[in-house]
Amino acid sequence: MLVIVLENAPDRLRGRLAVWLLEVRAGVYVGDYSVKVREMIVQNIEEGLEDGNAVVLWSSPNETGFDFLTMGESRRIPKEMDGIKLISFLPDTSE
Repeated sequence: MLVIVLENAPDRLRGRLAVWLLEVRAGVYVGDYSVKVREMIVQNIEEGLEDGNAVVLWSSPNETGFDFLTMGESRRIPKEMDGIKLISFLPDTSE
């Protein structure tokens, strides 16, 4: 299983992902591909993300059953603790 969530991504990247994955909601893509295809999709996201941000999740044989990576700026920062990835929130600086 592969899940991708995009925020503030260019339309051309969203359109490209819609070719390979099912867009189940605006900016949320789901599919099931091999590691090689997932890496190709991640490379396309890295090249086309511009000022947006993304999180890519996939099934993985670890304790949580999944792994993920994030790209672009976001308040949610992955932190690894005792071999498990967790999410840390940065303070809101918009006010």
